[in-house]
Amino acid sequence: MLRSSNPILSKQDAFTPAAPQYGQTQYGRSPYQQYPPEGYGQPAPVQQAPEGRMTLDDVVTKTAVTMGVLALTAGIAWQLMPEALYFPAMVLSGLVGFVVVMVVSFRRNVSPGLVLAYAAVEGVFIGMISKVFENIYPGIVAQAVVATFFAAGATLAAYKIFNIRVTAKFSKVVLISTIAFAGLMLVNFIWSIATGSGGLRGGITGPVTPLAVGISLLAIGLAVLNLVLDFDYIERGVRAGAPAQESWRGAFGLTVTMVWLYVEMLRLVSYLRR
Repeated sequence: MLRSSNPILSKQDAFTPAAPQYGQTQYGRSPYQQYPPEGYGQPAPVQQAPEGRMTLDDVVTKTAVTMGVLALTAGIAWQLMPEALYFPAMVLSGLVGFVVVMVVSFRRNVSPGLVLAYAAVEGVFIGMISKVFENIYPGIVAQAVVATFFAAGATLAAYKIFNIRVTAKFSKVVLISTIAFAGLMLVNFIWSIATGSGGLRGGITGPVTPLAVGISLLAIGLAVLNLVLDFDYIERGVRAGAPAQESWRGAFGLTVTMVWLYVEMLRLVSYLRR
């Protein structure tokens, strides 16, 4: 059984190939079946081709499709959303995106439609938060995008070059830290909405506190560590011969982590420019 400690990719049996039924070999024939079987010499019945296996190319392609949908909806929201709806659209799309993440994560079988729906909804969120930051700090979106892909590329390079192996202890620490951080940020979000303040992280403008910078650096570090878990899970899934449909789960996990990393980069760059 192959499982991941990434909350998005930790579906049980997601990468476990189907086992043969009791009394059958891996080819579907009982070892006690007589040979030649009854009906020998007659045309063989037409059998349905088995499902293909997950490949790295599939994951890359589906990740590109998912990220493309996200970028497209972000661009549309950027161009067409009225300024008065920036904040409501950002909050609503963020909450809906979170719900879709939970639905996809707890489903046994990944749904390509739900993955693309998440990309579309989260694209609205990315478009709105990017627009707000860009209006205050011109050029910040391009800087955050470059920083995000540089961090992801550096993480992948380090994973391959240094042959990083994900241990159970490492996975557990990252998982617990990620869940704890997510819980803290949820409480902070509710507090900031209720009080009208920026919470622990401060507002988009105004003075920068060491606490706010520290939280952003911690979040970026956790996002990078989750990328390591993503890479490890996908690599093991390909090696284990996971069903081809699981490529969508791998693409989904990468997209969720990349969105998180981009938002944190956006915040950090804004602190550096104040």
